[in-house]
Amino acid sequence: MVEVEIDSIRVSLMSQQRIVILKELNSDRFLPIWIGPYEAEAITLSLQDVEVARPLTHDLLRNALVELGAQVTRVDITELRENVFFARIVMQVNGEERWIDSRPSDALALAVRVHVPVFVAEDVMEEASSVPETDLETEPAEDAPPDERLEVFKDFMDSLDLDDSLAADDTGKDS
Repeated sequence: MVEVEIDSIRVSLMSQQRIVILKELNSDRFLPIWIGPYEAEAITLSLQDVEVARPLTHDLLRNALVELGAQVTRVDITELRENVFFARIVMQVNGEERWIDSRPSDALALAVRVHVPVFVAEDVMEEASSVPETDLETEPAEDAPPDERLEVFKDFMDSLDLDDSLAADDTGKDS
């Protein structure tokens, strides 16, 4: 198992679906998992320490587990079958390790509430993770002078073919 952390939650501009991005600790591998909007909101609220007036579903689950004497110890993302991720919530109950099958989104929403580590099976990481590519020829170093860092943007602006009829004259009125 590989330990990961929640790097971010993204929104697809095309479909408005949410993606949670998990990042492997001590590595540049990222694992994207599509999640529902309610689970994304639940994870985000907890990560940002936002107080809610009434318990959300994942707060209710945490409260019920605590009341029953169960202690969540970790969350495992265990499988990827037919493009569907599977997870389990691992806990200690009366000195025994127990687990409950879960959707990754629900397991992650609980994990951020009880502050436990998240692990992903190595075979899942190998199949579905990615490492961002860096193009050293087009990306200037962070310590490069500002003019060099903006060169890519300048090249883009120079490549635009703006119609002269859309340009404004010196008075600010359209030509």
